[in-house]
Amino acid sequence: MQGFQLTFYTQQDRKHRHTPLGEWLVQAAMQLGISGATLTVAAEGFGRGRKLHFAHFFDLTDQPVQVTMAVSEQQAERLFELLKVEGVKVFYVKMPIEFGVTGAS
Repeated sequence: MQGFQLTFYTQQDRKHRHTPLGEWLVQAAMQLGISGATLTVAAEGFGRGRKLHFAHFFDLTDQPVQVTMAVSEQQAERLFELLKVEGVKVFYVKMPIEFGVTGAS
């Protein structure tokens, strides 16, 4: 199947509707019928502001988070429309891909 890999980049302390943004994105993907999404936490990273973000020993709020999913063109359109309606501002990467399941007939 042809579609897109969407990867969203955020931090542990960013929230939308009182839910961490990474978790909210995973839940939104589930509600839209997207087959899967992976939330990954990173040791450190930096964004366009050039500020280094990383997990501190006692405080994980600044820890980088990414959410990745493989979606069809229609699913991508529905997800971006939801982000617009919800007023979510988040950095993303959208790459064209081919995806599927091995061994499927």
